[in-house]
Amino acid sequence: MGKDRAGDIDPVKWSPDLSVTATGHDIRGLIERLHFDLPEGLIWLDHSRVMLTHAGWLEQLRAELVPLLGYHQARALLTRLGYSAGCRDAKASLERNPNQTWEEMLLTGGQMHTLHGLVSAAAGNVDLDEATRRCHIEFIWKNSIERIGEDERRFHNAESGCWMTVGYASGFLTTCYGAPVLFRELACCSSGHDHCRGIAKFADQWEDGGEDTAYLSALHVDGNGSVVLPAVASFQREHLETPDGDGAIVVGRSTAFNAVQHKVNQVADTRATVLLLGESGVGKSVFASQIHERSTRCAKPFVEVNCAAIPDNLLEAELFGVEKGAFTGAGAARPGRFEEAKGGTIFLDEIGTLSLMSQGKLLRVLQNQKFERLGSNRTIHADVRVVAATNEDLETAVQEKRFRADLYYRLNVFPIHVPALRQRKDDLPVLIDHFVRVFSERHERGVAGISGRAYRMLLAHNWPGNIRELENVIERAVIMCQRGEMLEVSHFPQSQLADAAKRLMQLDGTGNLAGDADDRENRPAAILEMFSGNNLDLAGLERMAIEAALSATNDNVARAAKLLGVTRAQIDYRLKKWQVE
Repeated sequence: MGKDRAGDIDPVKWSPDLSVTATGHDIRGLIERLHFDLPEGLIWLDHSRVMLTHAGWLEQLRAELVPLLGYHQARALLTRLGYSAGCRDAKASLERNPNQTWEEMLLTGGQMHTLHGLVSAAAGNVDLDEATRRCHIEFIWKNSIERIGEDERRFHNAESGCWMTVGYASGFLTTCYGAPVLFRELACCSSGHDHCRGIAKFADQWEDGGEDTAYLSALHVDGNGSVVLPAVASFQREHLETPDGDGAIVVGRSTAFNAVQHKVNQVADTRATVLLLGESGVGKSVFASQIHERSTRCAKPFVEVNCAAIPDNLLEAELFGVEKGAFTGAGAARPGRFEEAKGGTIFLDEIGTLSLMSQGKLLRVLQNQKFERLGSNRTIHADVRVVAATNEDLETAVQEKRFRADLYYRLNVFPIHVPALRQRKDDLPVLIDHFVRVFSERHERGVAGISGRAYRMLLAHNWPGNIRELENVIERAVIMCQRGEMLEVSHFPQSQLADAAKRLMQLDGTGNLAGDADDRENRPAAILEMFSGNNLDLAGLERMAIEAALSATNDNVARAAKLLGVTRAQIDYRLKKWQVE
């Protein structure tokens, strides 16, 4: 693992060892977001349920995970757990205060880290500049909960042991800054140092960041049971190449994405038929290609067939081939897709669109592993692996007699459900950064990045079209952007992102609505007109706002709190107070 020397860091901002709990960025407001609902046995941090547990629990967990999974898999699992927690805290922080500066986001992250009881965080030398997309942060961590024991140290002899802490910092800063941030621990109390020390930079600013970043994704295990850590070159190729297929790329760090990766790794080197399920645009064809590349058939062809694009009367000839003179216009014999994929993999996309007659012809091939060309009686052996995909609910289609039950059971040997983008929003920062880079280079725009406001709008959108929609939206924005400019809200299709844009109208740190500048000028008059003649004092306005939020959310306290940008505990307190009164 590469190292940064302490002498390489310029003390640009802030004093060394500045405790994030002792700055003007008051931590008391953060503590108020923690709420104990003792009658219900619930503890809330903002809108997320949390729990208290013994520190020894983590030590026991590591003591069993490392021998059970091995060093690399255990490290990857704990790193991803920390990363996911950091992403959730960052999204909650951005929702509460969308107009934070990068320095304020950094302090909030350190305070959240400390509030969780993982470490005592202190910011050392910090060099941040949102305008030039510069990020170089030194952290000092004291009293890390991840101090490893002698038994674990003898097992893997690692210098760094704060895996969850590293993952948390990377996830929080990645979500806040809108580009992959890689945190590397350079000194650890587990290896004899007085404290833990690390440096965070954008991933592309590390010359040798591939190995560290690999632990944020599900690791691949080879045929011998050994974990394969990609080299930097292969990592860059897999994660940053131009997307193909349906626009998705094999990159992600969310729990939902890694669950798919684990299944892909599990089934790839077998002969089993795989059925990929999921909405349109989630990247099923890319996962099918990945299954092929990690199989023993990787040197043979990978043939993709879009079943929805083939007319039913031509399907047999397309899949199984045709002999010369088999029908009018068949002037020459040609092989079908099954012959083209001999020894390799055939991917049948949108298989749910096949007619019942076509389903019967396909079932025969899957059962007997044999077929004949159209117009021939010569039997050909089908030495292919079948991977199918659909965005339909095939079980429902079977019940409605639109899909053959016997074919469904043949295909459903190893089903993998690919999650929608709204179910893996932790991947959005990485995907947004990827597509901005790809299309900026493709269209020679030299885009300087994406503004914080535009980035938060993309985070707030639900993405019904999944990764394909995200790709198209960003490509359009890049084309609309002038060379060397930064992507702004105005570059994105407002009709498509209207709901997300409305959510940007929140309170900033001064209590003002954080919307467009031209709207702010008219707000004071509009507010005065709204409340004129009502004789409302501040407490009355507060009650009116809470009642309106509860009415808009059907009395859902958590959603109302989120709508108002306050904690659930604050609303619960006022509701109980009003009930007593």
